[in-house]
Amino acid sequence: MSRDLAYQIMTDRMIRLLEQGTVPWHRPWDPDVGVPRNLVSKKPYRGINIFMLGTQHYDSPWWLSFPKQLGEHGGALRKGEKLSYVVFWTRTRYETEDAETGEARAHSGAILRFYKVVNLLQCEGIRAPIGEEKTPRPDRSHEPIAACEALVRNIPNPPGIRHEATQAFYAPASDRIYMPRPERFDCPEAYYSTLFHELTHASGHPSRLNRPTLKDMVGFGDTNYSKEELVAEMGAAFLCGVCEIANRTVHNSAAYISGWLERLKNDTRLLVQAAAQAQRAADALRGITYEAD
Repeated sequence: MSRDLAYQIMTDRMIRLLEQGTVPWHRPWDPDVGVPRNLVSKKPYRGINIFMLGTQHYDSPWWLSFPKQLGEHGGALRKGEKLSYVVFWTRTRYETEDAETGEARAHSGAILRFYKVVNLLQCEGIRAPIGEEKTPRPDRSHEPIAACEALVRNIPNPPGIRHEATQAFYAPASDRIYMPRPERFDCPEAYYSTLFHELTHASGHPSRLNRPTLKDMVGFGDTNYSKEELVAEMGAAFLCGVCEIANRTVHNSAAYISGWLERLKNDTRLLVQAAAQAQRAADALRGITYEAD
């Protein structure tokens, strides 16, 4: 892979994060997980690699090169998982011939090398180093709420749900919800209301409601993004109401509030339309269908 292409891939990754409202260099690693590091060498990654890997939000700091280190340790990549990238500068020496004298001249330089890597949680057949497996925080416990568990268990055509991330998000391409472990939340209500938020997003997948605000999102701050987030917030509120728990998902960041206020000022139909879409999403997740909305 050329150096220019390596630069472009890294730059594109950072731009996507910024468009999503994430500042990659504001400590992109979870303090309980630690700085990303290589499973074989145990050394932490440095430079741009910290941002490239730390913003992936896996609940494990361990990474392996693909396919070399993963294969050497008997592991296999799970189906549907995507590769990440790291870069290293390698010192090199070379000689050139002086055009006038014909003498050889020694030079030194650096070559940018590009490697594919995978997180430990993307793999099968391989574990974290002994004594360094992640365990739930001892000062927190998760007590399942029966009504919430029943709702999630009975969702028709459910998306995949994986508890291996340091933040909650829905990935439409793989139709998977990624969540932190329940023990990481302040209380069960916070966990379930966050899960309901992401489930509302998932309800818009083409295999379910095929909701335009999810399907046609461009990036953080665009009209569909703001509408889809509003639908997800309202959908979570509806589902929390059904399960009779407090809604703990409302996102109070200035970026979200600013985006919603701007849209509300310019579109008087937004609230009613978003509420209708959110109700339809909540109903679909509960297996309720109507001939007309």
